[in-house]
Amino acid sequence: MADSEQGTYVKTGEEFVRDTNYVTTRITRDGADGFTPAAGRYRLVVARACPWANRAVIVRRLLGLEEAISMGMCGPTHDARSWTFDLDPGGRDPVLGYERLQEAYFALDPDYPKGITVPAIVDTTTGKLVTNDYPQMTLDLSTEWTDFHREGAPDLYREALRDEIDAMAQANFTEVNNGVYRCGFAGSQEAYDKAYRRLFTRLDELEEHLSTRRYLVGDTITEADVRLFTTLARFDAVYHGHFKCNRAKLIEFPALWAYTRDLFQTPGFGDTTDFPQIKEHYYVVHTQINPTQIVPQGPDVRGFLTPHGREQLGGRPFGDGTPPGPPPEAERVPAGHGAD
Repeated sequence: MADSEQGTYVKTGEEFVRDTNYVTTRITRDGADGFTPAAGRYRLVVARACPWANRAVIVRRLLGLEEAISMGMCGPTHDARSWTFDLDPGGRDPVLGYERLQEAYFALDPDYPKGITVPAIVDTTTGKLVTNDYPQMTLDLSTEWTDFHREGAPDLYREALRDEIDAMAQANFTEVNNGVYRCGFAGSQEAYDKAYRRLFTRLDELEEHLSTRRYLVGDTITEADVRLFTTLARFDAVYHGHFKCNRAKLIEFPALWAYTRDLFQTPGFGDTTDFPQIKEHYYVVHTQINPTQIVPQGPDVRGFLTPHGREQLGGRPFGDGTPPGPPPEAERVPAGHGAD
């Protein structure tokens, strides 16, 4: 969950409605909002546990922006105040010097009234938040930061397919990415039942869609695949049980499960996924749903590395591009936190 407010996600008798009003400042080549791409100026702050932040981590890695945009990582849990840099020595981000991401938001606006969310891009020259608008953030990494892309970087937002990518991503956001939260944070039986039906209706549609094609749009990985993957990777570990999305597990959808394994085994996807942090976040932070804060041992995630057979459907993961190299040493998922 991107929001930092702990324990108050469920409102009795109400449907869950996500607050989508973000700081919409953009970093663009024309500098329309006062910020232009520049190597070393910005820091992407994430938490591996958060699916919205995981998107930005994947896109940054696929495009080879590691040297241009540094990355700070918060721990998997937080309190009502903010995400914290408890993974770093001394509990402070080594670049920003902050203990809490909240400090970057308050540097921008001392009276910032909303939740402290990840991912966030911070201007290292001022310590101020630039944007936390995660849907636009990854699109801008693809389209506005091209001067800093690695050689062989894929085109995740191909101009000829943008309308189709946008439509696919929006449908998946409302029904799946946010749909699992509408189930988990439903404040009434009626709200839950409605959200549950919508979620699995869309998953059934995606199962059919992906049974004859390797990727969601076109024959290569696009932004739409990145956005769906981070939810699917978390489905059996947290959404199936914790959020009561339990008509079926992901592993019971043949095409969706094979599709997720295909992406997981693609550089940039599985090597940015940290299952212990994912589980710790959801089961510890959502005390309304899990008041004991006990984190389950399962599921067994080794299946993510089993053969998927999706090559027979054709497609080329990176199009005319190439896979990214290994992640920087400091950004590697700790041993035992992946699927191996």
